[in-house]
This record gives sequence, C-alpha cells and structure tokens, in this order.
Amino acid sequence: MFHCLPRRLLGALLFIAASALSTGAGAQFLLKSSGSAGASVVTTPYVRAELVAHAPQGIAPGQPLQLGLLITHQPDWHTYWKNPGDSGLPTQLDWQLPAGLDASEIAWPAPRKFPIGTLANYGYDGQVLLPVAVTVPPGWRPDPLATEATFQLHASWLVCRQECIPEEGRFTLQVPLQGTTALHAAAFQASAEAHPRPLQPGAGSSAQVQEGALLLRVAGLPAAWQGRELGVFPETPGVVQTAASPAQQWQDGGVWTASVPLSPQRSEGPEPLPLVLTEGGAGVQLALPVEGGWPPAAALATVSPALAAALAANAQNAPAAPAGAGVTAAPLPTWLAALAGALLGGLLLNLMPCVFPVLAIKVSGFAQHGQDLRAQRLGGLAYAAGVVLSFVLLGALMLALRAAGEAVGWGFQLQSPAVVAGLAALFTLIGLNLAGVFEFGRMLPSSLASLQARHPVADSFLTGVLAVAVASPCTAPFMGASLGLTATLPAAQALAIFAALGVGLALPYVLAAWLPAVARALPRPGAWMDTLRRLLAFPMFATVVWLTWVLGQQVGIDGAAALLILLVLLALAVWTLTLRGRTRAVLAPLSIAAGACAVWLWGQKLVEIQPLPVAAAAAPAAAQSAGSWQPWAPELPAQIVASGRPVFVDYTAAWCVTCQYNKQTTLSDEAVLQDFAAKGVTLLRADWTRRDPAITAALGELGRSGVPVYVLHAPGRAPVVFSEILGRRELRQALAAL
Repeated sequence: MFHCLPRRLLGALLFIAASALSTGAGAQFLLKSSGSAGASVVTTPYVRAELVAHAPQGIAPGQPLQLGLLITHQPDWHTYWKNPGDSGLPTQLDWQLPAGLDASEIAWPAPRKFPIGTLANYGYDGQVLLPVAVTVPPGWRPDPLATEATFQLHASWLVCRQECIPEEGRFTLQVPLQGTTALHAAAFQASAEAHPRPLQPGAGSSAQVQEGALLLRVAGLPAAWQGRELGVFPETPGVVQTAASPAQQWQDGGVWTASVPLSPQRSEGPEPLPLVLTEGGAGVQLALPVEGGWPPAAALATVSPALAAALAANAQNAPAAPAGAGVTAAPLPTWLAALAGALLGGLLLNLMPCVFPVLAIKVSGFAQHGQDLRAQRLGGLAYAAGVVLSFVLLGALMLALRAAGEAVGWGFQLQSPAVVAGLAALFTLIGLNLAGVFEFGRMLPSSLASLQARHPVADSFLTGVLAVAVASPCTAPFMGASLGLTATLPAAQALAIFAALGVGLALPYVLAAWLPAVARALPRPGAWMDTLRRLLAFPMFATVVWLTWVLGQQVGIDGAAALLILLVLLALAVWTLTLRGRTRAVLAPLSIAAGACAVWLWGQKLVEIQPLPVAAAAAPAAAQSAGSWQPWAPELPAQIVASGRPVFVDYTAAWCVTCQYNKQTTLSDEAVLQDFAAKGVTLLRADWTRRDPAITAALGELGRSGVPVYVLHAPGRAPVVFSEILGRRELRQALAAL
C-alpha cells in the first residue's frame, strides 16, 4: 500500500498503532497516578494539586519552615478531612525530606459538611491548603556546596462529586536555603486562620450519652459566637450520625448545648471526645470528658464457629469462578442481530471522514498494483487481516479495562494526548514522504530500502492496522447499539462483534482487490501516479491539523503550539537527512539535537491534561433556559425534565470527526435551532474529549459505548436516541411530536 515507504517506516506505523492501545490504557490510569519527577504541580480533570513552601527567613535552625499541598478543586468536587464522615478517605501525605528534617502531621483546616441524601461527608471544596510544619533541628547543616533543599512528596487523595476518583501524585520542590520563599504566604496565612485553635473548655463542659444521643455542653466559647448555630465535627469517625443536624441552643452564661444522634454502627468510644466546632469559617478544637462513660458499642455481626468452618471448607472446595462471571450470553437471535449491525456499521465506517486519510493510501495501492491481480489480492487479504486483528485486540483491551473497573468506551485511546501527538507525528511523516520531501531509498542502505518491495504483504497488513488506529474514534450508524451490547456479553461473543466490525471495514477493499473488473478499470502506471502521490499528501496534512486541534482541546493552546514546534523540527530533521556530504554532516546532527532539546523542554506540555475553565467545568443554573448550549452534568437532564421542559443532549468529543460534521450541519441548521427554541428545549453538550467517568456511565445507560450519541428527553416520554449521522428531518420530526 505504501509504495514509497520501506519496512522501517512501516514498523513505525505498527508501533504507533500499538501505542494507541498501550498508551491509551495508560491514559486511563493517568488520573490515578499523575505528576513526574521534578514537578511541583499535578493537574487532573478534577483538581490541581501543588506542593508549596513557606520559608520567609530561608532554611536554617530555629527559622519557620512550612510545606503544604495546595489543592484547587473543580466546581462541585471535594476532597476529605481527617474524619471523612460516612464515606471517603482523608488525604495522605508521605514525605521524603533532607536528612535531619522532620515533618509534623497535617494541620487540618476546619472542614465543611457535604450532605449526600441520607449521608454526609466532611471535607473541602474550592481551594484548600493542607500545611505541615517542618522542624529544622539545632546543628543542622546542609551540604557545603548546596544552595537548595529538595523536598519530595507522594500524596494520595479521593476526589468526589457523586462518583469518586482515587488519585495520587508525586511532587518535587527545590527551596533556596538562603533568602525568602514566601510566594504562597497568603495561602499559608489563610490556612492558619482556618485551622481550629485549641480551646480549654470552661467549667461544666462535658459530653454524655443519653437515649441514643450524644449530649454536648461547652462553656468558654468565643463571645462573638453566642446565639449562632455551630458546626459540629467529631474527629473520631463513626461516632455520630454524620448527616444529622444537631439540636442546639445557647443557655445563660454563654453555655452552648447540643444533642447529636449516635451512629447505630458506632464501634469506638473515645475518652475524652475530640471535637471541632466551627462558625463563620473559624473553628476551635477541644476535648470533652464523657460523663458516665460510653455504653457498649454495637457488636459486629458474626457467624458461629461451625458455620465459619463450613464456609471455609466450601471456599476451599469450590471451583474458581470463570472469567467474565456476572455477564450473560445473549440469545442467538440478539447476538446475530448485533453481528449484522457491526458488519453494516463497519461498511459504513468507510464513508466516515476519519477514514479518508487511509482511503488515500488505499487509492495509492490500487494504482500501484492495478495490473497485477495476484499482488492486489494478497494485499487485500493482508489488509483485512490487519483490520480484523486490530479491532479484536482493541476490543479485548477495552473489555479488560472495563473488567478492571475502568470507565472506558469506544475511541478511548484518543483521550490520551500522547496518542494524539504520536499520530500527528506519524501523519506528518507520511505526508512529507508522499509530497516528495524525502525518500527512504536515498536515506537508507539499499538493503533496508528494498525491504518494502520484498514484503508488500506486510505493507498491506500495516495499512490495515493504521486504518483501525485512525477509524476507531468514529462511530458509524448501526455500530452504536452493537458496541454498547459488548459490555454485557461474555468475551467470546463480544470479541466476535469487534471482528465483524473489522470485516465490514475491510470488505469493500477485499472485494475490489478480488474483482478483475476493478483492475481493468484502472489506468496503467505512468507519470500520473507521481502527481497522484503528491496530491494524496494533503489529506495527511489535513489530518495533522485535526489532531493538533484535538490536542489543543485536551492540553490547551500551549500544548498545541508545542506540538506544532516539534512537528516543524521533525520535518527539518527529515529534510536535513536527505542532504549529501558535509552539509548533511553539519545540519543533520544540529536539527536532531534541536528536536531532542525541544522534546525535553516542551514534551511535558503534550501530556499534561489541563483543567477545564471554571465556566466550562460547571453546569450552571443557566442551563435551565433554552436557546444556547450548556455543559452537561449527570443530574441535569432529569432535573430539567422534572421541571416540565424537554432536553436535548449531544454526547460528543473533539476527536470524533462525525461529531464535528453533525455540529456544522444539522446542529447548526437555522430551522433546527428555531424548532429547539419554539419547543423550549434545553441544549446540553456532554464533552467526552477528556476522560469523564460520568459521561461513560451515561453512555452505558443508553446502551452505547462511544460517541456521537444524541438523545431527546421529554416529560412523560421515553428518551429518543438518534442515529450517529444526525439528520435534519428525523430531528425536526421528533421535535414536532413534543
């Protein structure tokens, strides 16, 4: 297929396509393990975490030194206090400090309560700094030549909205030994003011358990608090009902009393009772004696020794549960229908814009082998093998990630910026080669340059791999339902659906390769082939433009600019390798060194997913009004429908070319927009460009595994799911029926 590319470059295609699998899988765990050596900032779609320091007099014995983790949450997300409440986990900090230094425990700021139905959690939203004091002992001396001290931190936290995401990061920060480090002085000051100050309770203060409630009595609280309702936060988990609102009042003499229901599952009885009381952002920390002690805690449910022994024996003798337990084989008619849908969807995938660059390579291959029927047929079979095998492997990886608890869907690999950047580099090389900028035959020894000619079947196979790498983000009509069904099927049935999808994508090319009429219809090879080859470079460059735009949606404008710089340097390096003699000997190493330096300087920008802007990350109340697109949130469609208004949801992604086509056609049509406005339809857009478990779950509830998906919700009606190629007529008919 790549008549001008030898096997060495084709090997790069297989590497990139494999990276679309392996790197895509790594991207799914990026949120759980972020940061790199030497980085003081870790950014995920949910929080921005930064290791910061405060050393106003430098680092020396007797001088104040504080470190802290500064966490900025996206709207509606929160992390947890040391007592997380009914669920959650407190943030953990594991320090690696210079020898001789010692870090204290976290000086936790006062938390706030997050009610969730009948439960509640304690934690933080917005921006919070978790500080620790670092002790520099007398006699501590740094290395004689050192000018900085290096602090390393491994932090782990749980960030939640309705769903919870465990995350962690590794941080490194260099702090000057001399001079002032006080860039975050305001944050440390705010954290100190939010930290509950120790309070010695006045005479008569106590706690007492009575009739299933914890009765609190505190004297000596700040005079400014009197008459106000206080927040109550026990430091020991599981003692009280976290979601309950304490019945509290102020008595004469400034004595505050409260009654808090005990937890039915209480297993601890701390003596004294450590407690934090808050009011207006300020807090006090106190310990109350428990008069009369604690009643016996509820015993944990146990089984008799005989039953325990029987259960253990059964566990030893029982056969291992088969892989895929919990999924159900589909009835034969349902499975055959899914296979047919996948086959038809694969056929239609050839018409999707994302496959056009590979079609250009196919046309080039036909032109080369048009008069050699045997070579054309072997190439067709090899191409089909590459397509089908790649689809099966990609499907197997997606099913494995789901089984491991990862929320992934079709096209998940392009949610990884590294994969997007790698594909952009690959298509840049292909475009430069087709345009005639370089020929491997002139750059490599003849023994290597002739490999492609000796192995055209491998060439065709790798073209099939490339086709899947580029086409996999797209979802053609009939594909959505079949791919959605794979989440509930045993592995064998699910992988057969992926194989049928590959057969559908490869079938037109295989049929064309085996039909002599196609070969006879092609003109004989000649000078026109060189013109065609150069023309086909432009679809490759157009694909690079699209991939750069996709990367910009994930890592921001700086990341997209870094990719463009690296692609220019890649083109420069390739061009210098085509030179001869002393010119090549001088310019080629310089260009390669410049490219390596650029990768070292800006490569990190290509993989650091930037947080959404605050305005785009939140699902504002303005979404209650119709007429403009608003960000989607999991609970928003149901809330708006419950208020009596219809909702149209566009599940989309920047890397989905079909999605962009529908946006520029049907969803931008003036008549369609007027119908939306006339019916008072709220327009919500669920952007899946970056990994979002909530969107993945919503797609799964709709029986879909990828985008685009379009859904119309209306009061009293079942949701209407539209075709992947959204037609004006079908959409306007559905709106007219409201």
